[in-house]
Amino acid sequence: MFNRWKLILVLMLCGILFSSCENSDSQTESHSEEETRISQDEMPVYALITKEESNLYMQKMEEGFKKGCEEIGVTPVCYGPSDYSAQAQIGIIEKLIESHVNVIAIAANDADVLQESLKRAMDQGIVVISLDSAVNKDSRMLHIQPADPEKVGRVLIQAATSMIGNTGTVGIITTTGYATNQNLWIKWLKQEVEDYPEKYKDIVLLPEVYGNDEEEATITQTLYLLSEYPELDIIITPSAVSMVAVGNTLREQNSDVLFTGLGLPSEIADFIEIDQSCLWFYLWNPIDLGYLAAYSAHALDNGDIVGEPGDRFTAGTMGYRVVSGSNDGGTEVFLGDPVKFDESNISMWKTVY
Repeated sequence: MFNRWKLILVLMLCGILFSSCENSDSQTESHSEEETRISQDEMPVYALITKEESNLYMQKMEEGFKKGCEEIGVTPVCYGPSDYSAQAQIGIIEKLIESHVNVIAIAANDADVLQESLKRAMDQGIVVISLDSAVNKDSRMLHIQPADPEKVGRVLIQAATSMIGNTGTVGIITTTGYATNQNLWIKWLKQEVEDYPEKYKDIVLLPEVYGNDEEEATITQTLYLLSEYPELDIIITPSAVSMVAVGNTLREQNSDVLFTGLGLPSEIADFIEIDQSCLWFYLWNPIDLGYLAAYSAHALDNGDIVGEPGDRFTAGTMGYRVVSGSNDGGTEVFLGDPVKFDESNISMWKTVY
């Protein structure tokens, strides 16, 4: 049971510094009102730390996390820094440790930088999991993996080369050099090219450039690729933020270059239906990702699982899930395969997320 007044004090401090679960369409409830509600509930508190507070993908992930927590009967609190900073995430972690929350679920901005604080949280008895972008295996009990990184990486380069007729120049705009999920996807993207040299013999794969999951940085890198490589045919970007920025830049430049990657249907629909600069792209449902994270954390918090390969638990409406070993030596739970969005289904999915 929480120390009621200590929890009130610490959550008030958190509320001053960081945004809560009540995002763009739910700002009517003040921080102090939420803190009072949390303390009065005296329920277990499950905290989600996103990469950045204004990222729509992360906001949808929060939506699912909150839904799962409400079904379980615990109190969700969601925080995100104002930039993609691991140091800002550490500040949030330290506040949550002080408040003795039951769970910290985090999408990592830099796994190595976060490790010390997350290990300290686990030492205090807090369940720590990561989702979307993994933290190191020693600083988590479980990772919630959106999709098999190998499948994601391979399908991105397969899609790009198919769109340009299996011949041409391919650019890559990723987030940062230390983003665990993007790095894995690009690793498998390159592995696909190495594994099938005959298939990709007419493809020139340019070195990746970094958009830092920021609109302006992505615009700059898109313009760089367009000017530096006039032979460019297509851009791959495994970032929902960068997908929009790339699409808008190509539109403004009246460019014939195509693009694909990982994006939100609601944001990329116009580029399929109107511009046709993106023929198809991929993603999973970030709402489901947050939902699965809530139930995975609950299974650990309840002692139903310990995070070992072979552990099984029920994730609400998603049914049974099985814990498996991950490539980094830790463990993970998969959400599912990446979903393809194209002209045949975009009109439906753009209304969902």
